[in-house]
Amino acid sequence: MSERLLRRRYVVRQWWTSLSALARDAVLYALAALFSLGIGAYSSDNAQWHWGFLALGPYVLAALLAVACVKVPARHETKVRVGLVGLVLVGAVLVPLAMEVHWRTEQPTRGFVQPEVPVIERAATDIIKFGNPYQSYWRHGHMVNAVPHEATYESFFPYFPLMSVFGIPHAESRTTSPLSDARVVMNLMTLLTGGAALLLLRATRRQKIRIAQFLFVLPTGALFLATGGDDMPILALSLLGVAALQRRANNVAGISLGLAAAMKLTAWPVALGALLVARDGRGDPAWRRVLTWLVAIMGVTILPFAVSSPFAFMSNVVAFPLGLAHVASPAASPLPGHLLTELWAPVGHLLTPVTLLVGGYVASRYARRHWPLNLSRLLAIMAVFSTALICVASATRAGYVIYPLNFALWSKVCAPANETVPEFAGVS
Repeated sequence: MSERLLRRRYVVRQWWTSLSALARDAVLYALAALFSLGIGAYSSDNAQWHWGFLALGPYVLAALLAVACVKVPARHETKVRVGLVGLVLVGAVLVPLAMEVHWRTEQPTRGFVQPEVPVIERAATDIIKFGNPYQSYWRHGHMVNAVPHEATYESFFPYFPLMSVFGIPHAESRTTSPLSDARVVMNLMTLLTGGAALLLLRATRRQKIRIAQFLFVLPTGALFLATGGDDMPILALSLLGVAALQRRANNVAGISLGLAAAMKLTAWPVALGALLVARDGRGDPAWRRVLTWLVAIMGVTILPFAVSSPFAFMSNVVAFPLGLAHVASPAASPLPGHLLTELWAPVGHLLTPVTLLVGGYVASRYARRHWPLNLSRLLAIMAVFSTALICVASATRAGYVIYPLNFALWSKVCAPANETVPEFAGVS
């Protein structure tokens, strides 16, 4: 059975590598069209199924244009591919975003937005009013300061305080304006930061286009940009940090990864891993400079809130995401960890810590065998490690797969010319 699977994998890989770049784009856009059709037809989330039907046309058009342009001369190939990225960015991201933001303004109760967006906006309002985004928490069997008329889980703010910066325009706006929607600010930062990262990244044009497709225009990016994924700024800042580490610009790496880590826990693995691969111009370890920025940014933005209200901070940032706050999280995809937790609740408290311990041990053994660790291998470890955590977490979203997908792609792009890295279908 394993030999048959290996043979099929080899055949698929050979077929994929035989295609031209535009032919591969056509396949990816066609798969994106099928995905958006499935989301539109079967998703129960109002924001997501609207995005699915709105994005279907642009993906189909891009796939057809890519097929039609397969025979263009090689010197024009990059221009055509960039043009298709721009087309899909407008059609599958900006237009759906504009429409859903407008619909949300006109019909605020219809749910034309992911739940994390109003949570971020409310946190910004709480900081301005009360000086603290952590107003709701679970204590002695009761919810303290629960948000009226909202699901209990929406009362929590499971991020670090800096994430609330995206909600400041909404908190400061005297009227309901589409431009004050937190998605607009998040998308602006994602596009600007991701664009700067692509300019800095040492990669071929083909590789940069593929990274842009996965980060911005394929459903791995477009769905979340349009509906409100707070992970997109984290990924863009992480890519900027990767590009800076690649160029040994350690101040830029420390700042970008520090900002990401000061927003969400999902950025911590890459931020801490950067300490292992940071090098100065002479090739010597430069972890102290990166660590200085990480500690400075996170200390200034996190520590005051953690010290002033430690119980509320831990309840929101640690207990709730780990499923320890006695509140059912909407991030509960039918993955192994969630299914096992439903069968026996105590498993949910053990899976993640055990995975962290076992995964940390395996990763440390791998790093010792391949020391000094390089950026490509670090990203490969992050891809495997994040996949394992997604699978075993008691409450997680299937959408978090965008992390290992991007890490795997960046790993291949950053690999030295003389190093063999695992093949990841569709990323070259």
